[in-house]
Amino acid sequence: SGLVEICLMHPLDVVKTRFQIQRCTTDPNSYKSLGDSFRMIFCTEGLFGFYKGILPPILAETPKRAVKFFTFEQYKKLLGYVSLSPALTFAVAGLGSGLTEAIVVNPFEVVKVGLQANRNRFTEQPSTMSYARHIIKKEGLGLGGLNKGFTATLGRHGVFNMVYFGFYFNVKNIIPVNKDPTLEFLRKFGIGLLSGTIASVINIPFDVAKSRIQGPQPVPGEIKYKTCFKTMATVYQEEGILALYKGLLPKIMRLGPGGAVMLLVYEYTYSWLQENW
Repeated sequence: SGLVEICLMHPLDVVKTRFQIQRCTTDPNSYKSLGDSFRMIFCTEGLFGFYKGILPPILAETPKRAVKFFTFEQYKKLLGYVSLSPALTFAVAGLGSGLTEAIVVNPFEVVKVGLQANRNRFTEQPSTMSYARHIIKKEGLGLGGLNKGFTATLGRHGVFNMVYFGFYFNVKNIIPVNKDPTLEFLRKFGIGLLSGTIASVINIPFDVAKSRIQGPQPVPGEIKYKTCFKTMATVYQEEGILALYKGLLPKIMRLGPGGAVMLLVYEYTYSWLQENW
């Protein structure tokens, strides 16, 4: 299911990244709207332009999802020894799972963002492996190389999972269970959709900072965007508060329904495993 979701939704991720690294709207090559971005990418880069950087998320998908849900359950159990309210337990366990997930995915994100930012035609850009080797050779494995933007990734995943899991399980426990299987499915899907949407709105400033740090710098050879909060401050000062929300629409279009499906698969799989194992 994760593989299908990536293949269907990756074009939205490419567009989101392009908007987030875009600094000047007066540039004739800048995207004016969501529709304009799809048109320009298709015309200048072809259909495969929407699938730039798709290999890193495919490779990271299984370990990423496993870490997200496994660590959420483990942190939830550990927090059972602490006198926290159930509502706070879900949120803190979500935060912990997001921070752990970020450690796994960050190198993949660095490669993905670099490939997505490349506006050459798909056949003219480097392969995923050669680009990863280029980063390691030129910049190393550390926080200035394959793990650049690490603090922003921690913030992005930590905040997202905290809101995502916290909102979903707390609201699900408040709204009564429906005996009709179809209505119960829709109840969970609706709460999951809201969870993914709200989490996306709250965490997107971290996402913008991550894209700026991991993407191409304004002046080649000079590092303008280096740390998470300093990058946010720079974007705010130079471009205004709305710049911290660039790429929000494609992000919501992907993670709203995608987040709902992911939670439903998790819930029904978890219930089946409890009943049969």
